[in-house]
Amino acid sequence: MYARELGQHAPDPAGRLRDGLDGDNVYLVAARGTARIGFVSLTPPWVGRYALDKYLTRDELPLLDEGDAFEVRILTVEPRWRSTAAAPLLMYAALRWIASRGGRRVVAMGRTELLGMYRAVGLRPVGRTVHSGALTFEVLTGDVPELTRVTTDRHGVALERLRSAVDWRLDVPFAPRPDGCEHGGASFTAIGTGFRSLERRRQVVAADVLDAWFAPAPGVRAALTEDPGWVARTSPPTDADGLLAEIATARALPAETLAVGAGSSDLIFRAFGRWLTPQSRVLLMDPGYGEYAHVTERVIGCRVDRFPLRREDGWRIDPARLSAAVASGRYDLVVVVNPNNPTGRHAPAAELRSVIAAAPDRTRWWIDEAYLGYVDLAESLAGLAASDPRVVVCTSLSKMYALSGMRAAYLVAEPATAARLRRWTPPWPVSLPAQLAAVAALRDPAYYRDHWLRTHALRRRLAAGLAGLDETVVVDETVANFLTLTLPAGGPSAAQVVAECRRHDVYLRDLSPLSPRYEGCTVRIAVKDTAENARIVAACRAALYLPRPAAAVPGPTSADVLAAGSVR
Repeated sequence: MYARELGQHAPDPAGRLRDGLDGDNVYLVAARGTARIGFVSLTPPWVGRYALDKYLTRDELPLLDEGDAFEVRILTVEPRWRSTAAAPLLMYAALRWIASRGGRRVVAMGRTELLGMYRAVGLRPVGRTVHSGALTFEVLTGDVPELTRVTTDRHGVALERLRSAVDWRLDVPFAPRPDGCEHGGASFTAIGTGFRSLERRRQVVAADVLDAWFAPAPGVRAALTEDPGWVARTSPPTDADGLLAEIATARALPAETLAVGAGSSDLIFRAFGRWLTPQSRVLLMDPGYGEYAHVTERVIGCRVDRFPLRREDGWRIDPARLSAAVASGRYDLVVVVNPNNPTGRHAPAAELRSVIAAAPDRTRWWIDEAYLGYVDLAESLAGLAASDPRVVVCTSLSKMYALSGMRAAYLVAEPATAARLRRWTPPWPVSLPAQLAAVAALRDPAYYRDHWLRTHALRRRLAAGLAGLDETVVVDETVANFLTLTLPAGGPSAAQVVAECRRHDVYLRDLSPLSPRYEGCTVRIAVKDTAENARIVAACRAALYLPRPAAAVPGPTSADVLAAGSVR
């Protein structure tokens, strides 16, 4: 096709076309029975180079330096199959694969005479033209969420027909998830969201969410069981005054600097919805907690930039780089999760204080300290937030205090900011069971300190067990109640490992959709008790030695087949 039909290369008697990216590209292949009928090639950003580098410099095409662009190229369909759904299916598969690896942008070269077709699917020219052989191409780009929206809105019926007709062998679901942020929690699907089979909870290892492995303090359990009928039927204190007072005492903070909510997500939606508009510019850490990208980009529509955290730097926040990034004053809000989820790194409070002190006055800082107890509560920036109008600290009581099911959280801000947030809070923001539980938990710090220390010991043993599975597996312990497992090149992808572990009722979190910096090969695992950690290690052992997806022609089938020819 590329030699005789398009005249881009000299014909090769062996029928082969070679390219410098062959060893790094991912090929998605469509077949009918035993015959290949088409393929599309993808170049992920972690390769560090693109085919477009042959035609344009990075100064001419700076989007290639942004770390989240996936190049789509050499879409090829055999002539007799070009009137079928093969080409659209391959393009859709490329979009789904890119989204599953955290891709936020697609870049491609499109033939000039077909520009209308590319525009119709959401791609747009960047103003650069390249020539290859006798053909002229426009450089095109598109945002993955927008391309996904256009595709599903315009072609949803056709996609549903294809779903039932195609043997989909990619390690990404055929359809995008419903609108909302992915949090893990697929383990509850296995237990049963209808709550008719809760006994299944004893068989399922829910390590895909970061709930505590331990029970809440004895005082919490007593408060919830003393008179459950009264607790269930009784309206809570309207403004959660008792909870606010308990937080103020436990954290040595003025009560007027506090606002509470039904979990940190409640506070994020409430505060960001008031502070930000589509014209606001926000800086997020990358990788970072997905709720912040969801709210700022998809719910509010802000202009969002990413501050890249790098594996080679141990995922730490470099304070000098962060200071330089915010020095211009263009950001309305900077979000820092500390310790960070999912990297599990903690930025020392002194470093963050220095960065904030040097930052422009117009920039607000949101510091999420949901996992700080696993490090040291003395590292909190709550005291700074209580007096500096630029700083807000948000703290969930879910993960540190084993209260995820209760939904209780608070934030700290200077009094005027906190007062406005309380005015925007509906009555009864936290249920009576949650208020009772949170107050009892805060009154027993010794119990939780002991269990945070035991969490570190369990995490170390889990890490040792996983590291012993294969010398090419990289285990990163983190500082909180989870760790990450980075899989070796040439083995199964993170998505495949997660899927295989589910066959053993062990649920882990594939981090690939959060950021392309995970390269489709990193799994997050919550620390559980000794017995469940042993099940995690056993399930991972079974999953690591799965056969790799075949790059050869798939076996006979009555349906069209779509498979990945490379894991990475």
